[in-house]
Amino acid sequence: MARVSQAQAQENRRRVVDTASRLFREQGTGVSVADLMKAAGLTHGAFYKQFASKEALVDEATAHAFDDLARRHTAGLDQYGGQRDAAQRALIDAYLSTEHRDDAADGCPVAGLATDVAREPEDREARRVYAEGVAAFAAFLAPDGATEAGAEDAAGDGLTRLSTLVGALILARATQGSPLSEEILAAAHAALTECAGRGSGRC
Repeated sequence: MARVSQAQAQENRRRVVDTASRLFREQGTGVSVADLMKAAGLTHGAFYKQFASKEALVDEATAHAFDDLARRHTAGLDQYGGQRDAAQRALIDAYLSTEHRDDAADGCPVAGLATDVAREPEDREARRVYAEGVAAFAAFLAPDGATEAGAEDAAGDGLTRLSTLVGALILARATQGSPLSEEILAAAHAALTECAGRGSGRC
């Protein structure tokens, strides 16, 4: 049997991590290694040539998901010429859409991985990465142009906005198929739009 080149091995690893990142957000980290590798188009045995354990993959896939989220935030700022308020409004619109609700695999890892990460031991890398990702997302959502004296309030606003976004998305997914699902998204959108319109004031 021909040996896999180093370049191909790296590509295979990237494919597995990307596939795991999507499947874990969509179905949870309980997805079996066999199903994961099948989705990636690779053999079950190939997994153990790349990863020490499934837990190691969970850690790496979690980091991958949050790296992707950070890139999206940067792209959003670039799209709006660095205008944070405009980028935040666009994010709220997209986050609380039915499209995002229905696409967990490509959706926010804060919502998609919350339950599974909460079950991980506190010393696991996935827990650390998740906490850092939550903090970074909240910072992105904090009001723009806050003074140093108001920095604590701005940070609190970012956490409030993030909690509203994530909570609404989780509830909307849990009630999908019921009119309540769309009502939850609309209510959260209205609250956050009003909050964002107040600038650096408390939400």
